[in-house]
Amino acid sequence: MTRTRCAWGLSDPLYLTYHDKEWGVPQHDDRRLFEMLILEGSQAGLSWLTVLKKRPYYQQAFDKFDPQRVARYSVRKTAQLLANDKIIRNRLKISSAISNARAFLVVQKEFETFDEYIWAFVDGEPRQNTWTRQEDVPAYTSQSDAMSKDLKRRGFTFVGSTICYAFMQATGMVNDHLIDCFRHRGVQK
Repeated sequence: MTRTRCAWGLSDPLYLTYHDKEWGVPQHDDRRLFEMLILEGSQAGLSWLTVLKKRPYYQQAFDKFDPQRVARYSVRKTAQLLANDKIIRNRLKISSAISNARAFLVVQKEFETFDEYIWAFVDGEPRQNTWTRQEDVPAYTSQSDAMSKDLKRRGFTFVGSTICYAFMQATGMVNDHLIDCFRHRGVQK
């Protein structure tokens, strides 16, 4: 039996796996949320497939996305990251990951968890969209605008509204699987 999927999930085996198992599934683990925040920021100006291919190397280079460890990265560690040809070697994006880890820890301290803070932008419940065509899916929304503005106010970088919306899609804060995609109903549960 052939399953109907969002068209973007068919173009590469990595996309297929990501689409079927991860994209749109509500995430509440702080480390996983931190990982997606860093990866979405790293993707700016690039394809998501580029990031997916480099993801295992990011996990290794960034200590499995432990925000406490990343927040303590030194100038020497930054130089090592910039020399690592297995990740995206952009000085601004690497510096952003480190400063975002520090801001992440401040948010955790204020709200007990980053999860508690970030999910408030959708009132704690995933938005269930009913798109029938990929071209109808927005690049940003009023919620991603609000998230971007507040993250920036708290010192985060590489968190524009479009990046925030991609983060919301990736972490299941919004269900943007098309309604004929088999995952649309699957991530609602």
